[in-house]
Amino acid sequence: MKVLVLNCGSSSIKYRLFETDTETPVIKGQVECIGESSPAMTHSWEGGEASGAVAAPDHQAAMRAIHDALMDPSRGGVGDASEIAAVGHRVVHGGETFFTSAIIDDGVERVVEECALLAPLHNPPNLVGIRAARKAFPDIPHVAVFDTAFHQTMPREAWAYALPWEWYSEDGVRRYGFHGTSHRYVAVRAAELLGIAADDFTGITLHLGNGCSCAAIQNGRSVDTSMGLTPLEGLVMGTRCGDIDPAIVFHVAARRDLSFKDLDRILNKQSGLKGLSGLTNDVRELEAAAAGGHDRAGLALDVYARRVRKYIGAYLAVLDRPVAVVFTGGVGERGAKMRHRIAAGLDHLGLVFDESRNGTIDGEGDIAAEGSPVRILVVPTREELMIARETSALVATGAPAG
Repeated sequence: MKVLVLNCGSSSIKYRLFETDTETPVIKGQVECIGESSPAMTHSWEGGEASGAVAAPDHQAAMRAIHDALMDPSRGGVGDASEIAAVGHRVVHGGETFFTSAIIDDGVERVVEECALLAPLHNPPNLVGIRAARKAFPDIPHVAVFDTAFHQTMPREAWAYALPWEWYSEDGVRRYGFHGTSHRYVAVRAAELLGIAADDFTGITLHLGNGCSCAAIQNGRSVDTSMGLTPLEGLVMGTRCGDIDPAIVFHVAARRDLSFKDLDRILNKQSGLKGLSGLTNDVRELEAAAAGGHDRAGLALDVYARRVRKYIGAYLAVLDRPVAVVFTGGVGERGAKMRHRIAAGLDHLGLVFDESRNGTIDGEGDIAAEGSPVRILVVPTREELMIARETSALVATGAPAG
């Protein structure tokens, strides 16, 4: 079965065409700078790649260009849209409506639009992409795979905020969590590496990149996660602050005469590693600067790692018999020095770190010492594959995967 996976942003569309029998992407590409002065397209297939300018004044035109490329046999295409069994869409927010993926119809579109109030930067472009794709591929089922769905198994005491109840009942203010597709994929893969069933996996998954989140997973189900109503809560991120005292906002707004728009921009785009260091949000560049004696670069890295360590400790306390802590995301997968900052010295919590394994691992594997009660794994995330799995399972059986 061939499944097309789409990830639509405000000015880009990323796509992968999967052969689900082998779980291999046979075509991948993206259209960038949609609606801007110089939109461009990259399209890769086995044995070839094409790139260059493309006419993409809007998402509909960009989707037509993707459609034409996928149909072109000279560019690895299938020749006929009927060979594509389904289209899977990454959708950030499904609110409380969707606990699983869903076949898209007009009602699903309405919910995605309503949830734009909760994810104003993500759901609107996701919806634009859905509508463009349904026009470009009208005879193929489309499936929405929600980042928030995996975390809908959290118990009420995990998602409820200690705020006036009406804020939840009338305004939807609660913890939703994000990166759910990534957390689910690495939990399933970690279970495979450990030789246990996915429903038997209990542990902590750490998605560490420019955006960062942590999930506590009990028997394959999310029971807590660090991101909240929005992706701003929780771990220190590239440009997001993560957990802070809410009163800081009132204090600084009054002293600096800042508007809500100013505060939103600063907390989301000028804080985190970038704000602390005053340099960059790139961990590799900060490690180089810290090695050269830049004090605030070192401080930023220490704050980042300490926050992750605190969440590991907190989630070990809410889990029953965890078997592993799993690193994923760009920093989690490739940042050996950051993994050391986070995981070394946690022996008293049952995580015995092996520096040699950590320094030599390439791809996925175990970086815990022999005999460590809790394993420490590195698992590269494959969110597009998880979307393809969900989509193919839902179309083939009427039920989500696993």
